[in-house]
Amino acid sequence: MDVKTWRFNKLLFSFGFLGIISIIPFISKLLETHSTQLAIPVFLLVLLTVIQSSLMLVLMMFIGSIFSSKVGLHAPVITAYAEGQEPYSILKSQVIPAVIGGVLGGLFVLGFMVVLVGYLPEDFIRAGEKLNPPWYSKVIYGGITEEILIRWGLMSFLTWCCYRLTQAKNSVIQSHNYLFAIVLSAFLFGVGHLPVAFALSSEVNLALVLYIIFGNAGFGLIAGYLYWKRGLECAIGAHMIAHLVILSFQ
Repeated sequence: MDVKTWRFNKLLFSFGFLGIISIIPFISKLLETHSTQLAIPVFLLVLLTVIQSSLMLVLMMFIGSIFSSKVGLHAPVITAYAEGQEPYSILKSQVIPAVIGGVLGGLFVLGFMVVLVGYLPEDFIRAGEKLNPPWYSKVIYGGITEEILIRWGLMSFLTWCCYRLTQAKNSVIQSHNYLFAIVLSAFLFGVGHLPVAFALSSEVNLALVLYIIFGNAGFGLIAGYLYWKRGLECAIGAHMIAHLVILSFQ
Protein backbone atom coordinates (compact mmCIF):
# COMPACT_ATOMS: atom_id res chain seq x y z
CA MET A 1 0.00 0.00 0.00
CA ASP A 2 1.50 3.35 -1.04
CA VAL A 3 1.52 6.47 1.12
CA LYS A 4 -1.41 8.15 -0.65
CA THR A 5 -3.63 5.08 -0.31
CA TRP A 6 -2.69 4.71 3.34
CA ARG A 7 -3.49 8.37 3.97
CA PHE A 8 -6.84 8.04 2.17
CA ASN A 9 -7.87 4.97 4.17
CA LYS A 10 -6.74 6.57 7.41
CA LEU A 11 -8.89 9.62 6.73
CA LEU A 12 -11.89 7.54 5.71
CA PHE A 13 -11.62 5.32 8.78
CA SER A 14 -11.21 8.35 11.07
CA PHE A 15 -14.43 9.88 9.74
CA GLY A 16 -16.31 6.60 10.02
CA PHE A 17 -14.97 5.87 13.50
CA LEU A 18 -16.13 9.31 14.64
CA GLY A 19 -19.67 8.13 13.95
CA ILE A 20 -19.09 4.94 15.94
CA ILE A 21 -17.83 6.98 18.90
CA SER A 22 -20.91 9.20 18.69
CA ILE A 23 -23.26 6.27 19.44
CA ILE A 24 -21.36 5.08 22.54
CA PRO A 25 -23.45 7.15 25.03
CA PHE A 26 -26.66 5.86 23.42
CA ILE A 27 -25.49 2.23 23.46
CA SER A 28 -24.39 2.59 27.08
CA LYS A 29 -27.75 4.03 28.12
CA LEU A 30 -29.61 1.34 26.19
CA LEU A 31 -27.62 -1.46 27.83
CA GLU A 32 -27.90 0.05 31.30
CA THR A 33 -31.69 -0.09 31.09
CA HIS A 34 -31.35 -3.87 30.73
CA SER A 35 -28.34 -4.29 33.01
CA THR A 36 -30.22 -6.55 35.44
CA GLN A 37 -30.76 -9.04 32.61
CA LEU A 38 -27.14 -9.03 31.44
CA ALA A 39 -24.48 -11.47 32.58
CA ILE A 40 -21.69 -9.35 31.04
CA PRO A 41 -20.67 -5.90 32.36
CA VAL A 42 -22.07 -3.00 30.38
CA PHE A 43 -18.66 -1.48 29.63
CA LEU A 44 -17.53 -4.78 28.09
CA LEU A 45 -20.61 -4.98 25.89
CA VAL A 46 -20.04 -1.40 24.77
CA LEU A 47 -16.42 -2.25 23.94
CA LEU A 48 -17.50 -5.30 21.96
CA THR A 49 -20.05 -3.20 20.09
CA VAL A 50 -17.38 -0.65 19.17
CA ILE A 51 -15.01 -3.40 18.03
CA GLN A 52 -17.70 -5.11 15.96
CA SER A 53 -18.75 -1.82 14.34
CA SER A 54 -15.12 -0.92 13.64
CA LEU A 55 -14.46 -4.27 11.99
CA MET A 56 -17.53 -3.81 9.80
CA LEU A 57 -16.31 -0.34 8.90
CA VAL A 58 -12.89 -1.68 7.91
CA LEU A 59 -14.48 -4.48 5.86
CA MET A 60 -16.72 -2.11 3.88
CA MET A 61 -13.83 0.31 3.42
CA PHE A 62 -11.77 -2.54 1.99
CA ILE A 63 -14.59 -3.61 -0.34
CA GLY A 64 -15.14 -0.02 -1.42
CA SER A 65 -11.46 0.56 -2.09
CA ILE A 66 -11.40 -2.44 -4.42
CA PHE A 67 -14.61 -1.96 -6.38
CA SER A 68 -15.20 1.82 -6.42
CA SER A 69 -12.27 2.43 -8.75
CA LYS A 70 -13.35 -0.44 -11.01
CA VAL A 71 -16.69 1.27 -11.71
CA GLY A 72 -15.65 4.92 -11.59
CA LEU A 73 -17.08 5.78 -8.18
CA HIS A 74 -14.95 7.99 -5.98
CA ALA A 75 -14.43 10.24 -2.97
CA PRO A 76 -12.78 13.22 -4.71
CA VAL A 77 -12.34 15.52 -1.72
CA ILE A 78 -10.65 12.93 0.49
CA THR A 79 -8.58 11.74 -2.47
CA ALA A 80 -7.36 15.26 -3.21
CA TYR A 81 -6.44 15.84 0.42
CA ALA A 82 -4.65 12.49 0.66
CA GLU A 83 -2.64 13.32 -2.47
CA GLY A 84 -1.63 16.73 -1.15
CA GLN A 85 -3.82 18.66 -3.57
CA GLU A 86 -6.16 21.54 -2.84
CA PRO A 87 -9.57 19.97 -2.03
CA TYR A 88 -11.66 23.09 -1.42
CA SER A 89 -12.71 23.78 -5.01
CA ILE A 90 -14.00 20.20 -5.27
CA LEU A 91 -15.79 20.49 -1.95
CA LYS A 92 -17.34 23.80 -2.99
CA SER A 93 -18.84 22.19 -6.10
CA GLN A 94 -20.55 19.60 -3.87
CA VAL A 95 -22.23 22.02 -1.48
CA ILE A 96 -25.29 22.99 -3.52
CA PRO A 97 -26.15 19.43 -4.65
CA ALA A 98 -25.70 18.23 -1.05
CA VAL A 99 -28.02 20.93 0.30
CA ILE A 100 -30.69 20.30 -2.33
CA GLY A 101 -30.49 16.53 -1.91
CA GLY A 102 -30.48 16.76 1.88
CA VAL A 103 -33.47 19.10 2.09
CA LEU A 104 -35.50 17.10 -0.43
CA GLY A 105 -34.57 13.83 1.25
CA GLY A 106 -35.43 15.12 4.70
CA LEU A 107 -38.80 16.43 3.55
CA PHE A 108 -39.56 13.14 1.82
CA VAL A 109 -38.86 11.16 5.00
CA LEU A 110 -40.96 13.57 7.05
CA GLY A 111 -43.87 13.32 4.62
CA PHE A 112 -43.63 9.54 4.59
CA MET A 113 -43.66 9.49 8.40
CA VAL A 114 -46.71 11.75 8.56
CA VAL A 115 -48.66 9.52 6.16
CA LEU A 116 -47.95 6.24 7.99
CA VAL A 117 -47.52 7.20 11.64
CA GLY A 118 -51.24 6.84 12.37
CA TYR A 119 -51.15 3.20 11.26
CA LEU A 120 -48.11 2.11 13.25
CA PRO A 121 -48.44 -0.10 16.36
CA GLU A 122 -48.60 1.98 19.53
CA ASP A 123 -45.89 0.02 21.35
CA PHE A 124 -43.52 0.61 18.42
CA ILE A 125 -44.09 4.37 18.63
CA ARG A 126 -43.54 4.37 22.41
CA ALA A 127 -40.38 2.28 22.07
CA GLY A 128 -39.10 4.61 19.34
CA GLU A 129 -39.60 7.65 21.57
CA LYS A 130 -37.88 5.94 24.50
CA LEU A 131 -34.94 4.59 22.49
CA ASN A 132 -34.43 7.64 20.31
CA PRO A 133 -30.67 8.28 19.74
CA PRO A 134 -29.32 11.78 20.41
CA TRP A 135 -29.31 14.21 17.50
CA TYR A 136 -25.54 14.20 17.07
CA SER A 137 -25.49 10.41 16.70
CA LYS A 138 -28.05 10.59 13.92
CA VAL A 139 -26.12 13.32 12.10
CA ILE A 140 -22.62 11.89 12.53
CA TYR A 141 -23.21 8.13 12.47
CA GLY A 142 -26.06 8.29 9.97
CA GLY A 143 -24.44 10.93 7.82
CA ILE A 144 -20.87 9.66 7.73
CA THR A 145 -20.53 6.07 8.90
CA GLU A 146 -23.62 4.74 7.15
CA GLU A 147 -22.56 6.37 3.88
CA ILE A 148 -19.17 4.67 4.05
CA LEU A 149 -20.84 1.33 4.78
CA ILE A 150 -23.72 1.52 2.32
CA ARG A 151 -22.53 3.73 -0.53
CA TRP A 152 -18.75 3.33 -0.52
CA GLY A 153 -18.83 -0.38 0.34
CA LEU A 154 -22.12 -1.98 -0.66
CA MET A 155 -23.16 0.19 -3.61
CA SER A 156 -19.70 0.06 -5.20
CA PHE A 157 -19.70 -3.73 -4.95
CA LEU A 158 -23.25 -4.08 -6.33
CA THR A 159 -22.43 -1.77 -9.24
CA TRP A 160 -19.45 -3.94 -10.16
CA CYS A 161 -21.52 -7.14 -9.81
CA CYS A 162 -24.24 -5.82 -12.11
CA TYR A 163 -21.63 -4.62 -14.60
CA ARG A 164 -19.87 -7.98 -14.75
CA LEU A 165 -23.19 -9.82 -15.12
CA THR A 166 -24.69 -7.64 -17.85
CA GLN A 167 -21.73 -6.34 -19.84
CA ALA A 168 -18.54 -7.57 -21.44
CA LYS A 169 -15.33 -6.99 -19.53
CA ASN A 170 -13.61 -3.65 -20.26
CA SER A 171 -16.74 -2.26 -21.97
CA VAL A 172 -18.02 1.20 -21.08
CA ILE A 173 -20.10 0.97 -17.90
CA GLN A 174 -23.73 1.79 -18.64
CA SER A 175 -26.06 3.75 -16.38
CA HIS A 176 -28.30 0.79 -15.56
CA ASN A 177 -25.52 -0.71 -13.43
CA TYR A 178 -25.44 2.32 -11.15
CA LEU A 179 -29.23 2.60 -11.01
CA PHE A 180 -29.55 -1.06 -10.05
CA ALA A 181 -26.95 -0.65 -7.29
CA ILE A 182 -28.56 2.54 -6.00
CA VAL A 183 -31.98 0.91 -5.66
CA LEU A 184 -30.77 -2.43 -4.28
CA SER A 185 -28.35 -0.96 -1.73
CA ALA A 186 -31.04 1.43 -0.46
CA PHE A 187 -33.59 -1.39 -0.27
CA LEU A 188 -31.19 -3.71 1.59
CA PHE A 189 -30.42 -0.90 4.04
CA GLY A 190 -34.13 -0.52 4.74
CA VAL A 191 -34.68 -4.26 5.11
CA GLY A 192 -31.74 -4.41 7.52
CA HIS A 193 -33.76 -2.34 10.00
CA LEU A 194 -36.68 -4.80 10.13
CA PRO A 195 -35.36 -7.16 12.86
CA VAL A 196 -34.96 -4.27 15.32
CA ALA A 197 -38.40 -2.91 14.43
CA PHE A 198 -40.00 -6.31 14.93
CA ALA A 199 -38.27 -6.64 18.30
CA LEU A 200 -39.75 -3.31 19.40
CA SER A 201 -43.32 -4.13 18.43
CA SER A 202 -45.72 -6.84 19.51
CA GLU A 203 -47.64 -6.36 16.28
CA VAL A 204 -46.29 -6.47 12.74
CA ASN A 205 -48.49 -4.88 10.09
CA LEU A 206 -48.02 -3.64 6.54
CA ALA A 207 -47.66 -0.03 7.65
CA LEU A 208 -44.75 -0.94 9.93
CA VAL A 209 -42.94 -2.87 7.18
CA LEU A 210 -43.43 -0.05 4.66
CA TYR A 211 -42.42 2.56 7.22
CA ILE A 212 -39.17 0.79 8.05
CA ILE A 213 -38.13 -0.23 4.55
CA PHE A 214 -39.08 2.83 2.55
CA GLY A 215 -38.55 5.32 5.35
CA ASN A 216 -34.92 4.22 5.48
CA ALA A 217 -34.51 3.44 1.78
CA GLY A 218 -36.13 6.57 0.39
CA PHE A 219 -33.25 8.87 1.11
CA GLY A 220 -30.82 6.17 -0.03
CA LEU A 221 -31.96 6.76 -3.61
CA ILE A 222 -30.90 10.39 -3.35
CA ALA A 223 -27.63 9.59 -1.59
CA GLY A 224 -26.80 6.89 -4.12
CA TYR A 225 -27.38 9.26 -7.03
CA LEU A 226 -25.19 11.92 -5.44
CA TYR A 227 -22.44 9.37 -4.79
CA TRP A 228 -22.58 8.33 -8.44
CA LYS A 229 -22.63 11.80 -9.91
CA ARG A 230 -20.74 13.92 -7.35
CA GLY A 231 -18.79 11.64 -5.03
CA LEU A 232 -19.00 10.17 -1.55
CA GLU A 233 -18.59 13.47 0.28
CA CYS A 234 -21.65 14.93 -1.45
CA ALA A 235 -23.73 11.94 -0.30
CA ILE A 236 -22.36 12.37 3.23
CA GLY A 237 -23.23 16.06 3.29
CA ALA A 238 -26.75 15.42 1.99
CA HIS A 239 -27.32 12.67 4.55
CA MET A 240 -26.25 14.93 7.41
CA ILE A 241 -28.46 17.76 6.16
CA ALA A 242 -31.43 15.39 5.77
CA HIS A 243 -31.14 14.43 9.44
CA LEU A 244 -30.96 18.10 10.45
CA VAL A 245 -34.11 18.83 8.42
CA ILE A 246 -35.95 15.94 10.09
CA LEU A 247 -34.75 16.99 13.55
CA SER A 248 -35.87 20.58 13.00
CA PHE A 249 -39.50 19.39 12.65
CA GLN A 250 -39.48 17.03 15.62
